[in-house]
Amino acid sequence: MTTVRREAFGRMPLEEGGGEVEKFVLQSDSVRVEILSFGCIISTLETKDRDGQFSDVVLGFDTLEGYMRKHPFFGAVVGRVANRIANGRFNLDGKQYQLFLNNGPNSLHGGAKGFDKVLWSPQVLPNGVRFFRLSPDSEEGYPGDLKVWVTYTLSGRELAINYQAQTSKTTPISLTNHAYFNLAGQGSRHIYDHEIAIEADSYLPVDDTKIPTGEVAAVQGTGFDLRQPVELGKHLQKFHLDGFDHNFCLHQGQDRRLVARVFHPPTGRTMEVHTTQPGIQFYTGNNLDGSLKGKGAAVYPKHSAFCLETQNWPDAVNKPHFPNVLLHPGEEYNHTTWLVFNTA
Repeated sequence: MTTVRREAFGRMPLEEGGGEVEKFVLQSDSVRVEILSFGCIISTLETKDRDGQFSDVVLGFDTLEGYMRKHPFFGAVVGRVANRIANGRFNLDGKQYQLFLNNGPNSLHGGAKGFDKVLWSPQVLPNGVRFFRLSPDSEEGYPGDLKVWVTYTLSGRELAINYQAQTSKTTPISLTNHAYFNLAGQGSRHIYDHEIAIEADSYLPVDDTKIPTGEVAAVQGTGFDLRQPVELGKHLQKFHLDGFDHNFCLHQGQDRRLVARVFHPPTGRTMEVHTTQPGIQFYTGNNLDGSLKGKGAAVYPKHSAFCLETQNWPDAVNKPHFPNVLLHPGEEYNHTTWLVFNTA
Protein backbone atom coordinates (compact mmCIF):
# COMPACT_ATOMS: atom_id res chain seq x y z
CA MET A 1 0.00 0.00 0.00
CA THR A 2 1.39 3.39 -1.03
CA THR A 3 0.23 6.66 0.50
CA VAL A 4 0.61 9.97 -1.31
CA ARG A 5 0.69 13.33 0.44
CA ARG A 6 1.17 16.82 -1.01
CA GLU A 7 2.41 19.86 0.89
CA ALA A 8 3.88 23.29 0.24
CA PHE A 9 7.67 23.38 -0.16
CA GLY A 10 8.35 27.00 -1.08
CA ARG A 11 7.67 29.82 -3.49
CA MET A 12 9.66 30.70 -6.59
CA PRO A 13 11.27 34.17 -6.61
CA LEU A 14 9.14 36.79 -8.37
CA GLU A 15 11.67 37.15 -11.18
CA GLU A 16 11.17 33.42 -11.85
CA GLY A 17 7.38 33.79 -11.99
CA GLY A 18 6.67 33.41 -8.27
CA GLY A 19 4.92 30.04 -8.56
CA GLU A 20 4.17 27.73 -5.63
CA VAL A 21 6.49 24.71 -5.37
CA GLU A 22 4.90 21.59 -3.90
CA LYS A 23 6.39 18.47 -2.39
CA PHE A 24 4.83 15.06 -2.94
CA VAL A 25 5.55 12.37 -0.34
CA LEU A 26 5.18 8.78 -1.59
CA GLN A 27 5.42 6.17 1.14
CA SER A 28 5.30 2.36 1.25
CA ASP A 29 6.38 -0.05 4.01
CA SER A 30 9.99 0.00 2.81
CA VAL A 31 10.58 3.24 0.85
CA ARG A 32 9.72 6.90 1.40
CA VAL A 33 10.38 9.37 -1.40
CA GLU A 34 9.81 13.13 -1.67
CA ILE A 35 9.49 14.72 -5.11
CA LEU A 36 9.26 18.44 -5.93
CA SER A 37 7.18 20.07 -8.66
CA PHE A 38 10.29 22.18 -9.38
CA GLY A 39 12.48 20.17 -11.76
CA CYS A 40 10.64 16.92 -10.83
CA ILE A 41 13.41 16.67 -8.23
CA ILE A 42 13.75 13.63 -5.96
CA SER A 43 14.69 15.57 -2.83
CA THR A 44 14.58 12.67 -0.35
CA LEU A 45 14.65 8.91 -0.73
CA GLU A 46 14.62 6.91 2.49
CA THR A 47 15.14 3.16 2.45
CA LYS A 48 15.80 0.53 5.12
CA ASP A 49 19.11 -1.08 6.06
CA ARG A 50 19.32 -4.73 7.15
CA ASP A 51 18.32 -3.74 10.71
CA GLY A 52 15.19 -1.99 9.45
CA GLN A 53 16.61 1.52 10.02
CA PHE A 54 15.62 4.17 7.45
CA SER A 55 18.22 6.53 5.97
CA ASP A 56 17.99 9.14 3.25
CA VAL A 57 20.22 7.91 0.41
CA VAL A 58 20.08 10.87 -2.04
CA LEU A 59 22.02 14.15 -1.99
CA GLY A 60 20.14 17.44 -2.02
CA PHE A 61 19.03 20.47 -0.03
CA ASP A 62 16.61 21.18 2.81
CA THR A 63 15.08 24.26 1.15
CA LEU A 64 13.96 25.49 -2.26
CA GLU A 65 16.68 28.17 -2.11
CA GLY A 66 19.32 25.43 -2.30
CA TYR A 67 17.79 24.04 -5.49
CA MET A 68 17.37 27.52 -7.01
CA ARG A 69 21.10 28.17 -6.74
CA LYS A 70 23.71 26.57 -8.98
CA HIS A 71 24.14 22.87 -8.19
CA PRO A 72 25.04 19.71 -10.13
CA PHE A 73 21.45 18.68 -11.03
CA PHE A 74 20.79 16.95 -7.67
CA GLY A 75 17.77 14.66 -8.08
CA ALA A 76 16.38 16.49 -11.11
CA VAL A 77 14.87 15.42 -14.41
CA VAL A 78 17.15 16.76 -17.13
CA GLY A 79 16.21 17.51 -20.74
CA ARG A 80 15.34 18.12 -23.52
CA VAL A 81 18.50 16.08 -24.08
CA ALA A 82 20.38 14.54 -21.16
CA ASN A 83 24.17 14.51 -21.25
CA ARG A 84 26.37 16.32 -23.77
CA ILE A 85 25.92 17.53 -27.34
CA ALA A 86 29.22 18.39 -29.02
CA ASN A 87 29.63 22.14 -29.58
CA GLY A 88 25.92 22.46 -28.72
CA ARG A 89 25.19 21.98 -32.40
CA PHE A 90 23.29 19.60 -34.67
CA ASN A 91 21.78 19.48 -38.16
CA LEU A 92 18.22 18.41 -38.80
CA ASP A 93 16.29 18.48 -42.09
CA GLY A 94 18.94 20.69 -43.66
CA LYS A 95 18.92 23.24 -40.85
CA GLN A 96 21.62 23.82 -38.23
CA TYR A 97 20.54 24.30 -34.61
CA GLN A 98 22.77 26.04 -32.07
CA LEU A 99 22.23 25.40 -28.36
CA PHE A 100 23.56 27.26 -25.33
CA LEU A 101 27.05 26.13 -24.29
CA ASN A 102 27.07 25.42 -20.55
CA ASN A 103 29.78 22.76 -20.24
CA GLY A 104 33.01 24.03 -21.79
CA PRO A 105 32.53 23.87 -25.57
CA ASN A 106 29.43 21.66 -25.24
CA SER A 107 25.76 21.79 -24.25
CA LEU A 108 24.88 19.70 -21.19
CA HIS A 109 21.52 18.46 -19.81
CA GLY A 110 19.30 20.83 -21.79
CA GLY A 111 21.30 24.06 -21.68
CA ALA A 112 21.05 27.27 -19.63
CA LYS A 113 17.54 26.60 -18.31
CA GLY A 114 16.69 22.97 -18.84
CA PHE A 115 13.82 20.88 -17.46
CA ASP A 116 15.56 20.83 -14.07
CA LYS A 117 15.03 24.57 -13.53
CA VAL A 118 11.32 24.95 -14.28
CA LEU A 119 8.02 24.45 -12.48
CA TRP A 120 5.94 21.46 -13.63
CA SER A 121 2.17 20.94 -13.30
CA PRO A 122 1.41 18.05 -10.92
CA GLN A 123 -1.42 15.52 -10.84
CA VAL A 124 -1.75 13.18 -7.86
CA LEU A 125 -2.21 9.48 -8.67
CA PRO A 126 -3.33 6.70 -6.27
CA ASN A 127 0.30 5.52 -5.87
CA GLY A 128 2.34 8.43 -7.19
CA VAL A 129 2.43 11.74 -9.03
CA ARG A 130 2.50 12.78 -12.69
CA PHE A 131 4.12 16.03 -13.81
CA PHE A 132 3.44 17.81 -17.12
CA ARG A 133 4.98 20.69 -19.00
CA LEU A 134 4.99 22.11 -22.49
CA SER A 135 8.47 22.97 -23.72
CA PRO A 136 7.79 25.62 -26.36
CA ASP A 137 9.26 25.62 -29.86
CA SER A 138 12.87 26.95 -29.84
CA GLU A 139 13.18 26.71 -26.03
CA GLU A 140 16.95 26.50 -25.41
CA GLY A 141 17.33 26.29 -29.21
CA TYR A 142 15.42 23.03 -29.70
CA PRO A 143 12.78 22.66 -32.44
CA GLY A 144 9.09 21.94 -31.86
CA ASP A 145 6.49 22.28 -29.13
CA LEU A 146 7.25 19.32 -26.89
CA LYS A 147 4.66 17.99 -24.46
CA VAL A 148 6.34 16.06 -21.63
CA TRP A 149 4.93 13.86 -18.87
CA VAL A 150 7.08 12.46 -16.04
CA THR A 151 5.34 9.95 -13.76
CA TYR A 152 6.70 8.64 -10.46
CA THR A 153 4.94 5.64 -8.90
CA LEU A 154 5.94 3.73 -5.79
CA SER A 155 5.02 0.10 -5.28
CA GLY A 156 6.57 -1.64 -2.27
CA ARG A 157 10.33 -1.51 -2.77
CA GLU A 158 10.14 -0.25 -6.34
CA LEU A 159 10.13 3.34 -7.60
CA ALA A 160 9.17 3.61 -11.28
CA ILE A 161 9.92 6.71 -13.36
CA ASN A 162 8.11 6.91 -16.70
CA TYR A 163 8.86 9.54 -19.34
CA GLN A 164 6.49 10.32 -22.22
CA ALA A 165 6.67 13.04 -24.86
CA GLN A 166 5.06 14.21 -28.10
CA THR A 167 6.38 16.86 -30.47
CA SER A 168 5.10 19.18 -33.22
CA LYS A 169 8.45 19.12 -35.08
CA THR A 170 11.23 16.55 -35.27
CA THR A 171 13.49 17.02 -32.25
CA PRO A 172 16.18 15.13 -30.34
CA ILE A 173 15.02 13.97 -26.91
CA SER A 174 16.62 11.97 -24.11
CA LEU A 175 15.26 12.27 -20.58
CA THR A 176 16.74 10.99 -17.33
CA ASN A 177 16.72 11.58 -13.60
CA HIS A 178 20.00 12.82 -12.12
CA ALA A 179 19.73 11.56 -8.53
CA TYR A 180 23.02 11.25 -6.61
CA PHE A 181 23.02 8.17 -4.37
CA ASN A 182 25.02 7.07 -1.36
CA LEU A 183 23.61 3.86 0.14
CA ALA A 184 25.44 4.54 3.41
CA GLY A 185 23.19 7.62 3.71
CA GLN A 186 23.52 11.12 2.25
CA GLY A 187 26.35 13.05 3.89
CA SER A 188 28.56 9.96 4.14
CA ARG A 189 32.10 10.77 3.08
CA HIS A 190 32.60 8.44 0.12
CA ILE A 191 31.27 5.52 -1.94
CA TYR A 192 34.49 3.45 -2.03
CA ASP A 193 32.89 0.63 0.00
CA HIS A 194 30.01 0.23 -2.49
CA GLU A 195 30.01 -2.79 -4.82
CA ILE A 196 28.79 -2.05 -8.34
CA ALA A 197 27.88 -4.19 -11.32
CA ILE A 198 26.71 -2.96 -14.75
CA GLU A 199 25.34 -5.34 -17.41
CA ALA A 200 27.21 -3.91 -20.39
CA ASP A 201 29.64 -5.50 -22.84
CA SER A 202 30.73 -2.14 -24.27
CA TYR A 203 31.12 1.52 -23.33
CA LEU A 204 31.82 4.84 -25.06
CA PRO A 205 35.35 6.26 -24.80
CA VAL A 206 35.33 10.07 -24.59
CA ASP A 207 37.58 12.98 -25.55
CA ASP A 208 38.90 15.47 -22.99
CA THR A 209 35.59 17.40 -23.06
CA LYS A 210 33.64 14.17 -22.27
CA ILE A 211 32.18 13.84 -25.79
CA PRO A 212 32.13 10.25 -27.14
CA THR A 213 34.79 9.71 -29.80
CA GLY A 214 32.37 7.58 -31.81
CA GLU A 215 34.07 4.31 -30.93
CA VAL A 216 31.98 1.63 -29.20
CA ALA A 217 34.66 -0.16 -27.16
CA ALA A 218 34.52 -3.60 -25.55
CA VAL A 219 34.78 -3.56 -21.75
CA GLN A 220 36.63 -6.90 -21.74
CA GLY A 221 40.05 -6.59 -20.08
CA THR A 222 39.57 -2.94 -19.09
CA GLY A 223 38.61 -1.00 -15.97
CA PHE A 224 35.17 -0.59 -17.57
CA ASP A 225 34.36 -4.28 -17.20
CA LEU A 226 31.79 -4.14 -14.41
CA ARG A 227 29.84 -7.23 -15.46
CA GLN A 228 30.89 -8.85 -12.19
CA PRO A 229 30.56 -6.78 -8.98
CA VAL A 230 33.63 -4.71 -8.03
CA GLU A 231 34.37 -2.81 -4.84
CA LEU A 232 34.57 0.73 -6.14
CA GLY A 233 37.52 2.14 -4.18
CA LYS A 234 39.80 -0.84 -4.85
CA HIS A 235 38.73 -0.91 -8.49
CA LEU A 236 39.56 2.77 -9.06
CA GLN A 237 43.00 2.22 -7.49
CA LYS A 238 43.69 -0.95 -9.45
CA PHE A 239 42.98 0.71 -12.80
CA HIS A 240 44.33 4.17 -11.82
CA LEU A 241 40.96 5.76 -12.58
CA ASP A 242 39.95 9.19 -11.25
CA GLY A 243 36.34 8.02 -11.35
CA PHE A 244 33.67 7.22 -13.91
CA ASP A 245 31.67 9.59 -16.11
CA HIS A 246 30.91 7.27 -19.02
CA ASN A 247 28.03 5.82 -20.97
CA PHE A 248 27.69 2.05 -20.79
CA CYS A 249 25.98 0.51 -23.83
CA LEU A 250 23.07 -1.69 -22.83
CA HIS A 251 21.51 -4.59 -24.72
CA GLN A 252 19.04 -3.02 -27.13
CA GLY A 253 15.33 -3.66 -26.89
CA GLN A 254 12.09 -2.11 -25.64
CA ASP A 255 11.63 -4.53 -22.75
CA ARG A 256 12.42 -3.94 -19.10
CA ARG A 257 15.80 -5.39 -18.17
CA LEU A 258 18.11 -5.36 -15.16
CA VAL A 259 21.10 -3.17 -16.08
CA ALA A 260 22.89 -2.29 -12.83
CA ARG A 261 23.11 -3.36 -9.20
CA VAL A 262 24.75 -1.60 -6.26
CA PHE A 263 25.37 -3.22 -2.88
CA HIS A 264 26.61 -1.54 0.29
CA PRO A 265 27.93 -4.34 2.56
CA PRO A 266 28.07 -2.36 5.85
CA THR A 267 24.33 -1.52 5.78
CA GLY A 268 23.11 -4.34 3.55
CA ARG A 269 21.31 -1.89 1.26
CA THR A 270 21.00 -2.84 -2.39
CA MET A 271 19.71 -0.88 -5.37
CA GLU A 272 18.85 -2.38 -8.72
CA VAL A 273 18.29 -0.34 -11.87
CA HIS A 274 15.96 -1.73 -14.54
CA THR A 275 15.20 0.22 -17.72
CA THR A 276 13.99 0.28 -21.33
CA GLN A 277 16.71 2.79 -22.30
CA PRO A 278 19.72 1.98 -24.55
CA GLY A 279 22.38 3.50 -22.25
CA ILE A 280 23.33 4.24 -18.68
CA GLN A 281 25.75 6.96 -17.60
CA PHE A 282 27.74 5.87 -14.56
CA TYR A 283 29.08 8.93 -12.74
CA THR A 284 30.99 8.84 -9.46
CA GLY A 285 30.62 12.46 -8.35
CA ASN A 286 34.09 13.44 -9.59
CA ASN A 287 33.20 17.15 -9.65
CA LEU A 288 31.79 17.31 -6.13
CA ASP A 289 34.29 19.30 -4.05
CA GLY A 290 32.73 19.86 -0.63
CA SER A 291 31.74 23.44 -1.42
CA LEU A 292 27.96 22.84 -1.32
CA LYS A 293 26.09 22.71 1.98
CA GLY A 294 23.49 19.97 1.61
CA LYS A 295 20.76 18.48 3.79
CA GLY A 296 21.41 18.74 7.52
CA ALA A 297 24.47 20.94 6.74
CA ALA A 298 26.24 17.92 5.19
CA VAL A 299 29.08 18.63 2.80
CA TYR A 300 29.52 16.55 -0.34
CA PRO A 301 33.18 15.87 -1.21
CA LYS A 302 34.48 14.20 -4.36
CA HIS A 303 33.28 10.59 -4.78
CA SER A 304 30.63 10.98 -2.05
CA ALA A 305 27.84 9.82 -4.38
CA PHE A 306 27.16 7.95 -7.62
CA CYS A 307 24.66 8.48 -10.43
CA LEU A 308 23.23 5.81 -12.72
CA GLU A 309 21.48 7.87 -15.40
CA THR A 310 19.45 5.76 -17.82
CA GLN A 311 19.31 7.56 -21.17
CA ASN A 312 20.17 7.56 -24.84
CA TRP A 313 23.86 7.68 -25.73
CA PRO A 314 25.55 11.10 -25.42
CA ASP A 315 25.83 13.18 -28.62
CA ALA A 316 23.67 10.62 -30.49
CA VAL A 317 22.15 13.45 -32.55
CA ASN A 318 25.58 13.90 -34.21
CA LYS A 319 26.48 10.18 -34.50
CA PRO A 320 24.25 8.29 -36.94
CA HIS A 321 25.55 4.87 -35.78
CA PHE A 322 24.34 5.56 -32.20
CA PRO A 323 20.74 4.65 -31.20
CA ASN A 324 18.14 6.96 -32.72
CA VAL A 325 17.49 10.03 -30.54
CA LEU A 326 14.97 11.79 -32.81
CA LEU A 327 11.26 12.05 -32.04
CA HIS A 328 8.97 12.81 -35.00
CA PRO A 329 5.47 14.33 -35.01
CA GLY A 330 2.85 11.62 -34.54
CA GLU A 331 5.24 9.40 -32.55
CA GLU A 332 5.46 8.96 -28.78
CA TYR A 333 8.63 8.93 -26.70
CA ASN A 334 8.03 6.45 -23.90
CA HIS A 335 10.69 5.06 -21.56
CA THR A 336 10.61 3.74 -18.01
CA THR A 337 13.28 3.19 -15.37
CA TRP A 338 12.68 1.20 -12.19
CA LEU A 339 14.75 1.57 -9.01
CA VAL A 340 14.37 -1.42 -6.69
CA PHE A 341 15.62 -1.15 -3.10
CA ASN A 342 16.31 -4.16 -0.93
CA THR A 343 18.62 -5.51 1.77
CA ALA A 344 21.06 -8.39 1.65
